[in-house]
Amino acid sequence: MRLMDHRNVCGLKAYFINKGDQKSDEIYLNLVLEYVPETLYRISRHYSKIKQPIPTLLVKLYTYQLFRALAYTHTLGICHRDIKPQNLLLNPITGVLKLCDFGSAKILAEGEPNVSYICSRYYRAPELIFGATLYTTKIDIWSVGCVMGELLLGQPLFPGESGIDQLVEIIKVLGTPSKEQIIMMNPHYTDHKFPLIKPHPFSKVFRSRTPPEAIDLITHVLQYNPQSRPTASEALVHPFFDELRNPDTKMSNGKDLPILFDFTKEGNEEKRKA
Repeated sequence: MRLMDHRNVCGLKAYFINKGDQKSDEIYLNLVLEYVPETLYRISRHYSKIKQPIPTLLVKLYTYQLFRALAYTHTLGICHRDIKPQNLLLNPITGVLKLCDFGSAKILAEGEPNVSYICSRYYRAPELIFGATLYTTKIDIWSVGCVMGELLLGQPLFPGESGIDQLVEIIKVLGTPSKEQIIMMNPHYTDHKFPLIKPHPFSKVFRSRTPPEAIDLITHVLQYNPQSRPTASEALVHPFFDELRNPDTKMSNGKDLPILFDFTKEGNEEKRKA
């Protein structure tokens, strides 16, 4: 975490080590992080309880900042591996989102195997369910699609009750993966026999008033083939976020949007569009 310095990543202020009780030789690492009052999970639950959808502008704002955070961390080679609403901190007044909890994060090295049983179930990429160990940062991109879908839908997009059931929930929407798609997810997976289920279009999954640009972005992000998913930097230039690029856009409380376009090397594509 000492490597990272980004407005959409929760900052490490200090750390210290202490020992357990005298009967134990355990050592504890304690992290002191910047304070952010809310989580995306609690905000989402609030709207769900009052039976109202999250305003589309907020879906754009929060999803965009999450892609910003990942554009930065992925440039450093860091895969978060546990993107979920509980790990997204929010300041509801300023609209700033920060990615936190890097306890499962890892710097991925090409050709080096990783554990496949990682990431919270609802947001777990299909290649992980298929047991892939040579995955990429595209597993984070899948998780963003699940988070965005949850914000639009008001509930988890793929609410599997087990690892296998998670795959069933994905297949209900994306349809049965082809043999070629399974190979792209995990070339060592040998059991290619699945019941043939047709895909259910996202336009029917979400509410009728869901913007077509949102449907288009989710369709591109939630792909079986990891290589077909956009990078975080590529996602930032999607038309779904055009409203954020309008200087006249304000938050519902009348405040200006938070700073969104102070890019360094990870934001070259966005700079060209802005």
